[in-house]
Amino acid sequence: MAAVQSSRQKVLNRAAVAVVVLLTLVYLVPIYWITSTAFKPRSLATTVPPTVLFQPEVTAFVKLFTKRVQMIGKVSPEVYDKAPWWERRIYDLGERIIKDSNGNSELSAYPSRFLNSLIVAVSSTLLAVAMGTLTAYGFSRFRMPGEQDWLFFILSTRMLPPVVVAIPMFLMYRAVGLVDTHVGLIILYTAFNLSFSVWLMKGFIDEIPKEYEEAALVDGYTRMEAFFRIVLPQSATGIAATAVFCFITAWNEYAFALMMTNRRHRVSVPTLEPLPPRLRCDRHTRWTDRVLDLLQDQAAARGRPGRRLKMTMVAAHGSRLY
Repeated sequence: MAAVQSSRQKVLNRAAVAVVVLLTLVYLVPIYWITSTAFKPRSLATTVPPTVLFQPEVTAFVKLFTKRVQMIGKVSPEVYDKAPWWERRIYDLGERIIKDSNGNSELSAYPSRFLNSLIVAVSSTLLAVAMGTLTAYGFSRFRMPGEQDWLFFILSTRMLPPVVVAIPMFLMYRAVGLVDTHVGLIILYTAFNLSFSVWLMKGFIDEIPKEYEEAALVDGYTRMEAFFRIVLPQSATGIAATAVFCFITAWNEYAFALMMTNRRHRVSVPTLEPLPPRLRCDRHTRWTDRVLDLLQDQAAARGRPGRRLKMTMVAAHGSRLY
C-alpha cells in the first residue's frame, strides 16, 4: 500500500521538481545560444538585445564548407538565376564561391580538418583504452612492489594542464619531425588520456570477482584466454565509459592542437582562429563550427550503456584534475 504523503511533503517535492527544471533550463541556455546563432542571419547574430524569434537559415553552414571571395561588382541576373539556392545565399552577402576548372564549388579547409579530428580522436582513444585496460588488469590482479607509488605516478601526469608542457613538447617534436603530423597528436593525446584510462578501468576490473578467472584457469584456460574471454566481456561497460571520456577529451583539446599543427594536419578545434580581418566578426560561422563539435560530442556520448556507465561518468566528472 502506497504511503500517504503529507501536504508539506507534496509542496517540497513540487519545489524540488521546479528547481531541477529551472536549473536544466539554465544549463541549456548556452547550447540554445550557440545553436540559434548558427541558424541566424548575419544581421541578427550580434543584435542587442538578442533576437529570440527569427526565420532560420543555413547560410552559415554553406560558408563554413565552401571557399569564398568578396565580389567587387554585382552578379549578373542570368548567373544568379541559374545558381542553386545555397549559392544565391552567398551572392546576397556580396560574396561568391570559388570554383575549380570543372565548375564545381571548392570546399574549404574545414572538412579535411574535421576528418583530422576524427582520425586523431579515434586513434588516441583506441590506444589509450587498450593500453589502459591491460595496465589496469595488471594492477588489479597482481601485487607488485610500490604499487601505490606507481598508480600515483600515473595519475600525476594528469595534474599539469597541457599548456604548461606545450612549449617543451613542441621543441622535442620539432627535433624529431613530429610537428604537424597525425602521429604526433595521437601520441600526445594517448599519453594524457592513459592515466585516466588506467584508473577508471582498474575500478571496473576490481569489481569483477577473481573466482571467475580461477574457474577458467582450472578448466585449462591460459591467463590471456581468461582475460579476453572472461574479464573483457564483464568490463565492457567500463571500456565504453572510458572510451567516451577519452574521445571527448581528445576532441575538445585546444592547446596542443594549436601549437603542434600548422596546415596539413590541423584539426577542427583551432580551425577558425586565424581568420582574415574581414571575417573575424562573422560570429554565426564560428557558432556553426561549435554546433558541429557539440553534435560530435553528443554522438560519442550516445554509446553509454546503462546505469553503471552513468554512475561512472558522474564520478569521473567530479574527480577531473584539469
